[in-house]
Amino acid sequence: MCTASETAQYSLTFTGKWTQAAFPKQYPVYRPPAQWSNLIGVTHSSDYHMWQRNEFASNGVREFAEKGEAWTLMKEVEEAGERIQSVYGILSAPAVVGGTGQMNTQFEVFARHSYLSFIVRIVPSPDWFVGVDSVDLCDGDHWKENVSLELFPYDAGTDSGFTFSSPNFETIPQDKITQITSSFPSHPANSFYYPRLKHLPPIAKVTLTKVKKTNQIISLPVEPTQSNQLPTGNEIEDKLINTPLDCEVSVWSPWGLCKGKCGDSGIQHRTRYILMHPANNGAPCPLLEEERKCFPDNCL
Repeated sequence: MCTASETAQYSLTFTGKWTQAAFPKQYPVYRPPAQWSNLIGVTHSSDYHMWQRNEFASNGVREFAEKGEAWTLMKEVEEAGERIQSVYGILSAPAVVGGTGQMNTQFEVFARHSYLSFIVRIVPSPDWFVGVDSVDLCDGDHWKENVSLELFPYDAGTDSGFTFSSPNFETIPQDKITQITSSFPSHPANSFYYPRLKHLPPIAKVTLTKVKKTNQIISLPVEPTQSNQLPTGNEIEDKLINTPLDCEVSVWSPWGLCKGKCGDSGIQHRTRYILMHPANNGAPCPLLEEERKCFPDNCL
């Protein structure tokens, strides 16, 4: 239980780490390229959850994760604050136009409402997002000075698309929110499927730093700005991650016709094609054509 006597103000810095080197598989480069939606967050008490792993997403979380539309989510948050007084404040930060870059905002907490939750949509994606659920910034009778968390992708359980650019494919019945890993969903078509990796590299991180109090008013969401994609010192300091992407090929075609003279052996061929080119020192592509000896049929 938090017994801190005063309110505390924090600075939130969200850093996108979604690079083509770290996530080479199907990395979105156009229509639209890799980017992040605006951040929507709340400060609240322990009896409220904006979203929870292994629970069903609300309609507001669904609309935000699928389309980036925040109005239903904001209404849900406001209703929770009015009904059970579990929400203290709403915070937002502008979108990041690119897979890397930063967004910043500030917010306030106090003893009864010492928790932070937020959500940021992965763009493009079917219903994938990153965020935190109920991070407690209070430690007994005082406030934590600094909290830094690595963020990994989640599936809202409302759209069954496998890739970043999948068309809408509603999940019926709705699934629960699950964390996406290098092996789950266990399907080669999934954009985050990297069977050689034990764990995905973090796709983003958030840093929460206690700051001196100001009278700054927290703003509502604003339009994305190009400045948000500028590289920062924090990104430069991060270790460069190069995730190996192995070559993927199709199954073999059927063997072709046997070409040769009657009474003598001939040659027949079969082929396969590249589904995914290797990247970052991944396994090279195997042979795409095979031949074998055969004996022509239907000789007279």
